[in-house]
Amino acid sequence: MQVKHLLLIAILALTAACSSKEVVDENLSEVELYQQAQKDLDNSSYTSATAKLKALESRYPFGRYADQAQLELIYANYKNAEPEAAKSAAERFIRLHPQHPNVDYAYYLKGLTSFDQDVGLLARFLPLDMTKRDLGAARDSYNEFAQLTSRYPNSRYSPDAKQRMIYLRNLLASYEIHVADYYLTRQAYVAAANRGRYVVENFQETPSVGDGLAVMVESYQRLHLDELANTSLETLKLNYPNHPSLVDGQFKPSVAEADNRSWLSKATLGLIESRPPLPPGETRANQDVQKQFQDAKDSIPSELKPKDGNGEVIQEEQHEAQGNNSDRSWFSYMTFGVFD
Repeated sequence: MQVKHLLLIAILALTAACSSKEVVDENLSEVELYQQAQKDLDNSSYTSATAKLKALESRYPFGRYADQAQLELIYANYKNAEPEAAKSAAERFIRLHPQHPNVDYAYYLKGLTSFDQDVGLLARFLPLDMTKRDLGAARDSYNEFAQLTSRYPNSRYSPDAKQRMIYLRNLLASYEIHVADYYLTRQAYVAAANRGRYVVENFQETPSVGDGLAVMVESYQRLHLDELANTSLETLKLNYPNHPSLVDGQFKPSVAEADNRSWLSKATLGLIESRPPLPPGETRANQDVQKQFQDAKDSIPSELKPKDGNGEVIQEEQHEAQGNNSDRSWFSYMTFGVFD
């Protein structure tokens, strides 16, 4: 059935694209244009309504229906699945009529257009998880609804806008958790911890706060930041004792620790090991520099190394101890060792 719906939509889209642009009779008066546009809106003929409303606005810019035509043009574009045109018309109305009694409707339609913009044709008929897609339009919609509710708290559109804001906030928080989980699988633990903390700090009272704490615990454990991991874990246990990551009071990571051994080590079951895993804070480059320095010291000929009174080579630890405990003369102290 879904395939039939998609085919029907494709046929209708092609038909609409191939249809010629409607020509509006130039002899129509302002009242006739407005009445025909209203009739088209009632019959869901949004393309025809858009053409007539644009003609009405251009021919009678100072007429009695000019402001109303601009408002209904926003609605017609929105219903005709033209989000950019709808938002442009809404912004134009807000800019031209900031004190209009119905300007809150323009704010509401602008937010509603962004709200539906992420829901494309595929998302309407296929079971897609919206939290795993880019939610740029959802952020715009949340900000636009926030403008409406802050500027016009008593508007009749504010209650619906607030309910949609709750949904959008939960959606955005879930998206951040999906991104954090992706970072965990890629071993980008710092980025994952930052995403988890961002959810905890900015999306309070959403279902994803517990998930954000769990991401922080797992990331800090992988980074061997035990104090931060324990603090996050105690917060998770206190506020979300039934979280799926807690099994019998113990934290269970969602991603298994990655095996960073070489393919040779894995193929020989560890009999032929490659270089050992790095300790926290250590890098391969640092190890290489230290090895080169040690090799250079070992290559120094024995006759150039410091010797004791018996002619034996002084070991490094012994040399350092002698250097630290040697008695200096008063002349050496006075000249800061220049003549030593």
